[in-house]
Amino acid sequence: MNAPVRRLSFLVAGLFAALLVSTTLIQYVFAADLNGRPDNRRTLLATYARERGEILVGQTPIAKSVPTDDEFKFQRTYDAADLFAHVTGFYSFYGAVGGLEQSENELLSGSSDKLFYRRISDLFTGRRPQGATVETTLDAAVQKAASDGIGDARGAAVALDPKTGAILALVSRPSFDPNTLAGHDLGKVDANYQSLLKADGRPLVDRAIAGDLYPPGSVFKVVTAAAALTSGKYTADSELPGGASLDLPLTDTDLPNHGNVPCSPSGRITLKQALVVSCNPAFGEAGMEIGADALREQAAKFGFGDALTVPMRVTPSSVPAEMNEPQLAQASIGQYDVRVTPMQMAMVAAGIANKGVVMKPYLVQSVIGSDLSVIESADPTELSEAVTPEVAATLTDMMVGVVQEGSGTRAQIQGVSVAGKTGTAEHGTGRRAHAWFISFAPADDPKIAVAVVVEDGGTANSETGGGAVAAPIAKAMMEARLSE
Repeated sequence: MNAPVRRLSFLVAGLFAALLVSTTLIQYVFAADLNGRPDNRRTLLATYARERGEILVGQTPIAKSVPTDDEFKFQRTYDAADLFAHVTGFYSFYGAVGGLEQSENELLSGSSDKLFYRRISDLFTGRRPQGATVETTLDAAVQKAASDGIGDARGAAVALDPKTGAILALVSRPSFDPNTLAGHDLGKVDANYQSLLKADGRPLVDRAIAGDLYPPGSVFKVVTAAAALTSGKYTADSELPGGASLDLPLTDTDLPNHGNVPCSPSGRITLKQALVVSCNPAFGEAGMEIGADALREQAAKFGFGDALTVPMRVTPSSVPAEMNEPQLAQASIGQYDVRVTPMQMAMVAAGIANKGVVMKPYLVQSVIGSDLSVIESADPTELSEAVTPEVAATLTDMMVGVVQEGSGTRAQIQGVSVAGKTGTAEHGTGRRAHAWFISFAPADDPKIAVAVVVEDGGTANSETGGGAVAAPIAKAMMEARLSE
């Protein structure tokens, strides 16, 4: 072979080798990345071509896929759209975004390893591949009561079954219509999505479990009371300062009571009565007495700091790691840098309702295959023992007093004993305070525990907001559950 032919053969061999390497890289090494590209239309169409599983509340689908005549084959639709928007999330050419659509995507799409044998069976039987159905724990009546109660305000509400941790309601307002994000007109979907991103009130944010955390205000006094009782230094009848303000160490600033009025004419008040009238000086004193470590440890037992999934991720609530005594006094009444989700405060109420045991919250009751077989079923799980049954009973009695004779009277239900706590949380100079209410009922055999927050729904230095604005919403939610 002469030199020119030999060189040409080497060049051709090199080109074939490069082609082989390139093909191998594309088909095996980079295949997953290429399939996952948002601009890969073939992958997008293949995903849409499979019937996605339903999301159920009871036996009613709140998300389902219906056949279409276009290239996408199926259209994702949402019933009672804005009522369940943050529960479902949405499915579009953006993929599965938020809610159960995202957290349970593999099951809904049918791509989960748990459905492997069903996919093999479908291949041999010729059945059309189909995703699994997700059955939620939600109670539609409680969900609607919460949504109607908050109305056009901004806020959130969560309801739990105290004995199991099942989520009965998960509401965030303002809401949105996921149908506007699930259409097949990609340009319109993109415009709708960008509009929601810029909208006032951030409707895409699930305030119930994520977003910017809230200062809890006086509903956190339940945690402080739990720590005080657990410490052994206090009983419900222990006396504390009940004046118009509490002199704080290390500063010239006092801790004032609401409206700068005394909690008690005598200037002294029991721990039980301090919760009933939400006395700031009493809880500031109790917090400083038991110490920052005890307060943080008590909060942690209720779930503060835990990275929970329900299956959506819940942003952990927090109590500051470092506090001097004035800051500790402020934290003990739910101010300073204490930050919570409504889910966390519902867990506090549920833990007390369940004799001190906090159950892990969960939203999915079961997952059902296309052949109606049960793939997964919820197994209630104990998260922690926050307080002893004795302390829980004492806290329950104190919270019943709040509803019977304190700031939570608007949560009273005829013939039912209700335990609750109001809260008004300041969050900036010149701004209206957030209105809070946590509760459970019946107090002697709880079926539901609730947390409600209405942004800017209260008045600074007053407990009237939580009682007047948030308590009636919680009452409606509890009534909806107990009337079934």
